Amino acid sequence: MALRSPTRPLVAFDLDGTLVDSAPDLLDTLDVVLSGRGLAPVDRDDARAMIGGGARVLIRRALAHEGITLPEAEIEALNARFLEHYAAHIADRTRPFPGVTQALDRLAAQGVLLAVCTNKLEHLARLLLDRLDLTPRFHAITGADTYGKPKPDALPLMSTIAAAGGVPAATLMVGDSRTDILTARAAGVPVIAVSFGYTEIPPAELGADVLIDHFDALESAVETLLAGAPA
Repeated sequence: MALRSPTRPLVAFDLDGTLVDSAPDLLDTLDVVLSGRGLAPVDRDDARAMIGGGARVLIRRALAHEGITLPEAEIEALNARFLEHYAAHIADRTRPFPGVTQALDRLAAQGVLLAVCTNKLEHLARLLLDRLDLTPRFHAITGADTYGKPKPDALPLMSTIAAAGGVPAATLMVGDSRTDILTARAAGVPVIAVSFGYTEIPPAELGADVLIDHFDALESAVETLLAGAPA
């Protein structure tokens, strides 16, 4: 990859469903929380598509799937239980998707800045990346609570870009959901979607600039989208 700009390019990644397959631990935790209410687990295929908005959103989506509405106080209690259990089991079965570490290292070797912009709480994102030995690869790691607004608001991504030392004109995002696409569009940056993440919308219909099926294709996609970056 030939980098023509004196400004270092930046690639900002979503976390769950993009860099890591965290569904096993997230949904195991969801099962524990629901069972505490006497509820049966949500079908895994259905529940997998509910991931991406943070724990509270996952709980709401799971309850709605079962036709259940709870008072806000009970939602908050379930959320607190979820976060407690999940933190203790955050990397039991979660693993990076195939090719992630190699793709990150190839981009870094080309001088590309790397960042994580997730709707996971920041301390949980950092804990997970620590457990998976990925933290040192990123110049910034931000979560839904870092700047007070979650994706798809542009604020988290724009602030992450600044924290990592990048500029929007030389940035692109990689994600797996409509939330990530909307975030990138709101920030005015190109976006790559992965086909193997967590989404109720078929990946090809998310509206990304490029769709990849494996991280082996990431470097080429990044080069293509950054080709028009200011020289």
